[in-house]
Amino acid sequence: MKKFTPALLFLLLLFITQIPAPVSPQTRERTVAPSRSERNIKTDVVKVDVDLVTVDALVLQKNTARVVGGLKQGDFVISEDGTKQSISHFSQDSLPLSVLLLIDRGGCLDPFGSEVRRAALNALPRLKPADEVAVMTYHNHTELLQEFTQNRRLIEDALNHVPPHDEEANHCLNKAFDQAANYMVKAGNPVGRRVVILITGVTRNFDCTDGPSGKAVTQSVFESGSVVCGIIPRSADQRMENGIMTWATRIGGLTGAHSMNVQTLAEETGGEVLEDKPQNLDSTFNMLVTHLRTRYSLAFVSTNKKRDGSLRKLKIDLAPAAQKSQGKLVVKARRSYVSPRG
Repeated sequence: MKKFTPALLFLLLLFITQIPAPVSPQTRERTVAPSRSERNIKTDVVKVDVDLVTVDALVLQKNTARVVGGLKQGDFVISEDGTKQSISHFSQDSLPLSVLLLIDRGGCLDPFGSEVRRAALNALPRLKPADEVAVMTYHNHTELLQEFTQNRRLIEDALNHVPPHDEEANHCLNKAFDQAANYMVKAGNPVGRRVVILITGVTRNFDCTDGPSGKAVTQSVFESGSVVCGIIPRSADQRMENGIMTWATRIGGLTGAHSMNVQTLAEETGGEVLEDKPQNLDSTFNMLVTHLRTRYSLAFVSTNKKRDGSLRKLKIDLAPAAQKSQGKLVVKARRSYVSPRG
């Protein structure tokens, strides 16, 4: 692994002093490939009207972080902007997944070395046959390596041919998540659960000036209905680089510079960011897939009938009886959604 030298540290410090000016939201033409054709998926799926709001919820024991299964529809309570909603659809591990692997290829360190690649490849067999996977890479620009497919060989081929790491390129999180959200809306399974898994060593970065603002991109991620998760290959050098960018974006925020924070985005969409040493990521990837497979799917039709495109706050709790029988539990679920327009 590449080590930080005094000269490299100087360049990093020089870089973070060049805080970019705020970026304004903008609309750009999508550059992703055409979506895949419709196909029949054998699963228990109920097709409903567009006003149905779907929420993925992961329930963990607070003290042990163990996944809690076996809960029933009546164990959950959903509120929108403080108003209780009626759950109309409920399931666990029955809806197919649309998983977009988003791989960082910029910055000082390469987060997708041989050990990380092997861990990703080993995680694929844990997905169900109905689950689809796509592969996208990013630095200054994004590239769709493989469209959504259920063909595991095509995914393996894409992961084995990820473009080389470019240490002179940037981590353009705003451009990466913009394209990921656009592609998910365009090509993700409309009756499945959508997940973006980011593989990176840097979880915060300034917005690249030739892309939309992080705020606009976050809105796009919400509208796509995607859960954002992260896999971080942890090392001393990675922590140093990430620490520098964390400090820089915090200082930059005081001057109005826009940035994105993957941890915040994961929390807002109900996802999680997991990290470990590269040699231990097999178990980390497996844990993440297990969490995705054991999430509960809840759906409701909002009592607020306004179709105004507004951002509405969600709160998913467990009923007192469920908390009492299972002990202290933690629910990871999206905290908001964007209402339909028109």
